[in-house]
Amino acid sequence: MIDNNVFRGKMVKIYFLKFIYLLIHGKVIGKGRCKRMGTNNSILLNRVFTRNMIREILKDNFSDDYATAIRRYIVDPHDKDNGQLISEIYTVLKKEYRNEYYYKNTLLNKLLLGVHKPTTTAALTEITIGKSKADFVLINGRAVVYEIKTELDNLDRLESQIENYFKAFTRVSVLTCEDHFDVLQKRLDGSPVGICILTKKDTIREKKKPQEHFDKLNLDTMFRILRKQEYEEIIKKYFGALPNVSQFEYYRTCKKMFCNMEKTIAYIAFIDILKKRGQIDVEMYSQIPYELKFLVYFSDFKTNDYKRLNVFLHHKEAQICTSLI
Repeated sequence: MIDNNVFRGKMVKIYFLKFIYLLIHGKVIGKGRCKRMGTNNSILLNRVFTRNMIREILKDNFSDDYATAIRRYIVDPHDKDNGQLISEIYTVLKKEYRNEYYYKNTLLNKLLLGVHKPTTTAALTEITIGKSKADFVLINGRAVVYEIKTELDNLDRLESQIENYFKAFTRVSVLTCEDHFDVLQKRLDGSPVGICILTKKDTIREKKKPQEHFDKLNLDTMFRILRKQEYEEIIKKYFGALPNVSQFEYYRTCKKMFCNMEKTIAYIAFIDILKKRGQIDVEMYSQIPYELKFLVYFSDFKTNDYKRLNVFLHHKEAQICTSLI
């Protein structure tokens, strides 16, 4: 006969140990995964897919945030290379935490690399326009600003953001989730702003086309986006020469000259010069895995960077951090 008290004691101990194991590894007892995106988890995932993580990997072949994510989200990391591990961590984003990086990376993969080509189209990100920052700008023959509103975002600042974007670009669209669509459809009814939905199947569905809107273009705002060599190229091409003034007066004179250009001509020149920013080594970039496309595109990779990242992705001995965040 088995003593019931002993039996119950052993079972309690087993379940307690199982609970601790699952807690440490980010799991729960029961069927499937839970929505385990507490504050610590979300902070960690937001740190993993960043340019800072890429820089750490290129410099030290190691990132503490990445190693911690392996420990927290990967059930059995052994005998998997870093490419596989990154893919599995990215799957957590896909299923449970579609953050801004997930939206940006999907947008770049589906539009820049899917609909268009990186040889004929460029993308920009985090462009300061007035008091706002454009999440994503796609430029080919025309330019479209995409303002991203994920499931995790509210819509409080949307109107002011859109107002700023129209000061520098003529087309604006909101990329959002299905849950936000009805509200956005009402708020943007009658406006030139487009609406795209990132569906649960990871397709981008255009529900409302952005209309071209020139009325609010502001040449002063556009000029402030340009780098020195960019506005110099525009001014020299349009006026034939750069201003012959003191360094103290140079910036102000260049801005005045740009702002005196005919608005349509200035906008075309503005778009053409911004498009030149998105130049990458297309052949080497094609080898970058889907999950890291956005990060690498905006990390100004050189040939050695591509090579070092490729070695890291095929390496199987990932170091696993033992700290708990």
